[in-house]
Amino acid sequence: MRFLKLVIICIFFLFFLSIEVKAQRIKKVTDKSFYSDDVLFGKLLKSAQDTVKTKEKEHNELNEVVIKRQASLLKYGANGNIDVNVNGTVLATSSSVNELLGRVPNVVVADGEINVLGKGEAIIYLNGVLINYERFAAIPVSQIQKIEVISNPSSRYDAEGKAVINIITKQNIESGIMGTANQHVSVSKFGGTSYNTLFDFSYSKGKFSFISNYGLQLGRNRELLYTTRTRPNPEEFMKSELTTDWKRRFNNYSNFGFGLQYNFSSQAYISLAYSGNVNDLGGITESRNAIVNNSGNSFYATDVHKNDVLLNQFINLNYNLTTKKGSTLFVGSQFSNYNQTIRDFIEENSLVEETDSDRYLKNNVGSRINIMAIQTDYSKKINEKTKLELGAKFSYAAINSGTDFLVSSDDVNFELDDKLSSDFEYNEKIAAAYFNYVRTWNDKINFSLGARAEKTSYNLFTNTDGIQKFEKSYGNFFPNLVMNFDFSEDWKGHFSYAARITRPRYQALNPYVIYQDPFTTIEGNPNLLPEKTHAFEIGTMYKKFDFKMGYTYKIDPISAAALRGDTPNSYILRALNLEKGHTVFSSLSRSFNYRWWNSTNTISVSWQKSVDNYYAFVFSPVKPQFYFYSNNTFTIPKLFKLQLLAWYLSDRSYGLGNENSRSTVTLGIERNFFKDALKLNFSANDIFHKFMVSGDYNVGQTQIYYHRTYASNYFKLIATYNFGNSKKTTYTKSEIEQSENTRAR
Repeated sequence: MRFLKLVIICIFFLFFLSIEVKAQRIKKVTDKSFYSDDVLFGKLLKSAQDTVKTKEKEHNELNEVVIKRQASLLKYGANGNIDVNVNGTVLATSSSVNELLGRVPNVVVADGEINVLGKGEAIIYLNGVLINYERFAAIPVSQIQKIEVISNPSSRYDAEGKAVINIITKQNIESGIMGTANQHVSVSKFGGTSYNTLFDFSYSKGKFSFISNYGLQLGRNRELLYTTRTRPNPEEFMKSELTTDWKRRFNNYSNFGFGLQYNFSSQAYISLAYSGNVNDLGGITESRNAIVNNSGNSFYATDVHKNDVLLNQFINLNYNLTTKKGSTLFVGSQFSNYNQTIRDFIEENSLVEETDSDRYLKNNVGSRINIMAIQTDYSKKINEKTKLELGAKFSYAAINSGTDFLVSSDDVNFELDDKLSSDFEYNEKIAAAYFNYVRTWNDKINFSLGARAEKTSYNLFTNTDGIQKFEKSYGNFFPNLVMNFDFSEDWKGHFSYAARITRPRYQALNPYVIYQDPFTTIEGNPNLLPEKTHAFEIGTMYKKFDFKMGYTYKIDPISAAALRGDTPNSYILRALNLEKGHTVFSSLSRSFNYRWWNSTNTISVSWQKSVDNYYAFVFSPVKPQFYFYSNNTFTIPKLFKLQLLAWYLSDRSYGLGNENSRSTVTLGIERNFFKDALKLNFSANDIFHKFMVSGDYNVGQTQIYYHRTYASNYFKLIATYNFGNSKKTTYTKSEIEQSENTRAR
């Protein structure tokens, strides 16, 4: 850890004290040259284009002039957003989009959530249209051009989520046949070995374009959670040491998709897309719980043999029109279907005061989620300084699930356990409409003013702990304002305000039981309320430095905790609403690109306070959290690229609990062969194995400590082969999905 801190401190010391390197004058550009300054590169490119035009005019033939430079990783926007280049950078070597986002500055991925520092959980868009987590996980990294991190989303974006991450795929693909094949092999001493095979293929001719992809993951993975629960009060003393070890086996983790597009003209097209993924999960979850209380000692060993199959399918039909005057019309529809089957077999052994006993359980779950949505967006360019955006969307979601828990003492005669079995039904309708008015006042100021209105109605049924029915209808109004200031060529600024909402995920509402051991279960909470936020941000860009700071106020923030159950030693892990939350943050970033060194660096600090007076949390002093990020690529011409990625997230205390620091350091080397047709990359990820989530909190009379270890330390070898014989054309794939999908997990 000391070495890691020293590396990061040295990088940032060099970064903030670096002096601008003057661009050298270069008269001739060849295909072996690398340049860094954007202005110089533009001049060289223009000079090369002029040379080509002259040659073509004089000789009536086109001589190829190729200009190569090290791709810049990051571009800062005056409105506080950042564009992260993926194609041609170290990020393109990621095995999955989830791993890719974990390497993006200011983005933290952990426990199934994608968070933007200072903002909170983000929703994911693909080419400007909302997608769900499963669809996101199926995107081939080889098709991604760049990622937009939108920390101040306008009313055009769904109010669901506190920030937006927009994934932009490669648009200028070739006509004819083109494809990419990837083979990834990851070896981890902690997690085991896994294999990722990725393939994407495209064909275009005339007005028709076709694109498809398939990915298959096999092998093993692991996650380890150590938890202690202590009640120090002598009258009801109890200490539980629980270790849960998920030893996952990927029987068939595959994703697939294809899209067909017909271009009526260069300004209008219609597209049909189908995608899906299959997750066939095996392996075993081992749980060991040692309990000491006033009655004596006891030990419980539980092995859950996993047999879980999940099938997700998505169909999109879209129409897009762009007029010569710059106005656009988009009409899209989607149907999503989720089917999950769980057939887990559980073996349980207990040792209580030297008395040994066995028990066997079967956890059978069947669930189905259907979501339908239709959306239209219209953008009207009124004049050169004014644009109006309008849109509407309607979605309907229907969820049904049933859980049967069977218990036996002899592994032969099983009986239904009514307390652990339940049925769940949920129906939801959301209607939304928005407008966004964009205007440029003068050369110095432009603004975007908008609002989004949403009407939500739902009904819920469950027979957990008796028949429970919930029915509710509510409306929300979400204003939005972004102002950009262009003080000079080198100095720009922005101010923003946005109101957002985070609705509970469907499975968080479902009170069905995920069994870990006799005293530990994970259960949904049908009483969860949506979380609302009001976010303010102000920022400035001076030359290549980007600085911003902001404040977010949360109402009914969604969190989670281990709460005491019905028996003295039992605990239920459950999502819950806190009373309110406050977050203050600031960050400073800078990227630079020399001939041989490309570096992106960020330093930020955040202060977060959560408040609650219902669940009897014990308050603790609030301490800030520091974040350091540095991504570096060193290019050795004719030979290879060296890559170094490091980030560090310090300890923090948020008033109701504490989180410990975590970090990662990744090293890689890459080389191209056969005129860039074959690319080999070898990397060592999280070489010190410091990406672990741990912390503690006190709720009621219980002190809880947790430490979660991931299989993030691994060696990975990637082979990428590009094939095809084609000419330039454009395939534009657009699809519609909705925030309801992001909650279907």
